[in-house]
Amino acid sequence: MTHHTNISIIDYGMGNTHSLMNSLRAIGFSNITLTFSEQDIATSDCIILPGVGAFGDAMRNLESRGLIKILEEQVIKNKKPILGICLGMQLLFDSSDELGKNNGLGWIPGNIQKMEPGKDCRVPHVGWNNLIFTSTNNLLSGITPENDFYFVHSFYANCRDEFVVAKFNYGQDFTAIVQKDNIFGMQFHPEKSHLNGLQLLKTFVEMSG
Repeated sequence: MTHHTNISIIDYGMGNTHSLMNSLRAIGFSNITLTFSEQDIATSDCIILPGVGAFGDAMRNLESRGLIKILEEQVIKNKKPILGICLGMQLLFDSSDELGKNNGLGWIPGNIQKMEPGKDCRVPHVGWNNLIFTSTNNLLSGITPENDFYFVHSFYANCRDEFVVAKFNYGQDFTAIVQKDNIFGMQFHPEKSHLNGLQLLKTFVEMSG
């Protein structure tokens, strides 16, 4: 089955875009644009903000391509659904402590902080973890607490529980999925999480259509 939802993947030079586009195509979405064009983003049904790398560099790249203004218009004013993935999720918050204090997009209240290594818990956190559901959310349709997802990160989102959809445990509980209105974020990589991740991507896009 082919879905006709228009998806804009934000191109700012710091995302695992190839794998993400392949994953979306594998579940039947064909109208996918990798873009930093205002027109493309304005005419899309939903936006995905991927991200791999350093927080400060990512914000500077978004700014240099004029994307912050475009995204503010579409996400905050027009309430277009957006999904931030990994670093893309972290950018949704107020600020980050990575390599000094850096301001984020400020769409979800909270701060990005360094994960501290503990007994049997190395940083960066690389590997598979299941989710701890903390609220009832349509995004989790078809997902169970036994399903695993693939994480690669050294920082985590410290925010109020009202925005947390799911957590994961790695020595202690950390934020895994967040939502505030039309703004969603996943700390793990759904595009690298096999069928479970594909299910989450499918649900997000279908909720946006």
